[in-house]
Amino acid sequence: MSSVSKGDKKIDSAPSSKRKALRVNLNDNIYGTFAEIGAGQETVRNFFRAGGASGTIAKAMSAYDKDFSDAIYGIEDDQRYVTESRLKRMLTHEIHLMEDRLSRKKYQNTLFFSYANTVATIDFAKKFKGHGWVGVKFQLDPLEDYNEIILHIRFKENDAKLQQETLGTLGVNLVYGGFYLHDTPKDLLKSLYDNLDKDQIEIDMINFSGPRFAYVDNRLMSLQLVKNGMTNAVMFGPDGNNLLPAQQLYKKNILTLRGSFRPVTKVNMDIFERATELFYAEKSVDEKNTKIIFEITLSNLSAEGEINERDFLDRAELLCSLGQYVMISDFSEYYKLVEYFSEFTKKRMGLAMGVYNLVQIFDEKYYRNLSGGILEAFGKLFFKDLKIYLYPLKDAETGNTITSETLKVHPRMKELYKFFKYNGKVVDIDNYDPEILDIFSRKVFEMIKNGVEGWEKMLPEGISEIIKDERLFGYSKRKFLAKK
Repeated sequence: MSSVSKGDKKIDSAPSSKRKALRVNLNDNIYGTFAEIGAGQETVRNFFRAGGASGTIAKAMSAYDKDFSDAIYGIEDDQRYVTESRLKRMLTHEIHLMEDRLSRKKYQNTLFFSYANTVATIDFAKKFKGHGWVGVKFQLDPLEDYNEIILHIRFKENDAKLQQETLGTLGVNLVYGGFYLHDTPKDLLKSLYDNLDKDQIEIDMINFSGPRFAYVDNRLMSLQLVKNGMTNAVMFGPDGNNLLPAQQLYKKNILTLRGSFRPVTKVNMDIFERATELFYAEKSVDEKNTKIIFEITLSNLSAEGEINERDFLDRAELLCSLGQYVMISDFSEYYKLVEYFSEFTKKRMGLAMGVYNLVQIFDEKYYRNLSGGILEAFGKLFFKDLKIYLYPLKDAETGNTITSETLKVHPRMKELYKFFKYNGKVVDIDNYDPEILDIFSRKVFEMIKNGVEGWEKMLPEGISEIIKDERLFGYSKRKFLAKK
């Protein structure tokens, strides 16, 4: 038995890919297929090399030719091959073949599974590093329906061979995690990087489904991706399902509203509605080709220290109920967010914000890590005619309304601010509702938490009912009754 010396650091004790593959292979009840397209048969290779694979692998295949692939899995509506819909077809098709060709009388205790990936590795010119979809469909009881884990990856390495090996390791982690870590999805998620580094591969979307994951909120899994440093940003839609940012933002006009939304208030929705009107009024903006996003940063979620998952889900629940698309990012600075968007689109971009946020943008302290300082940041921020739609602020002391004409920035930033202001980069939202300028999310939150009456009228229609019915943000009817 090894001894532990004083001062020893804890070393990651994740089992190797070979040990993981061997454990799966030695389980007499696990039996399935591997279908891999685009990067060799790297995942199944690990299982073959581990030993004992004959009792685990029913079939391994790669339909590289597009006509072969279409003949097996059918033709996609968009005629593309590296897509989520293609991956799902592959998983379902292979499971159906297992069930059709293998008698349940003979395999009555067997847990069927299908693993699949469809990827594009780095191109010859090394301009596009590649991406792909990876998934596993599996049983945990022969009489139970199938569970499914689907994820999207972006390769970071500059060599196709390295990307293939990375994909193989990830595939082993996914199959192993599905069978042995399904009870703890957060641990399963972290284990996907066992024997891998974050600079090898990025996971920017994941969805869990099936009977064993019925309790899993995929929005929470999205948060874990950003929190664990697996990606910089994630998205989910009004239905709560995770979305692939690249798919949602590709060649789109993008308008973003950043906030804490704790909870979402009438002011938030007024900013959203008025900024949307101004954005759609731009000549080059097509409403049908526009994505409007409510963005929450990790720093907003962790304003009180650790990220409170219940609090996050409360915010997400309300935004989804309003039919909004939500992004969680680790981009504290706006220029990083715009830089991220510019990876996917060259169309129009807009940022809707309040006066306080704009003043912060012109604070030099946020750009000390850049060699070009604030000028470098602004070169990235005002990319492709980006505009800021500014919502006014009511001065608590004077009662005056502060707009782009009257706000004050640091004296050193005055001329720079004037340049952007008079070149039309900062646009005032004029048709706002003056009756709601006193509403702040943090004030509403404190009222709910402390049982103070009157917060309902500060929220959009229907939101207060959801908060009460689902007891969000610490709402308790008992607190309000006690105050009376």
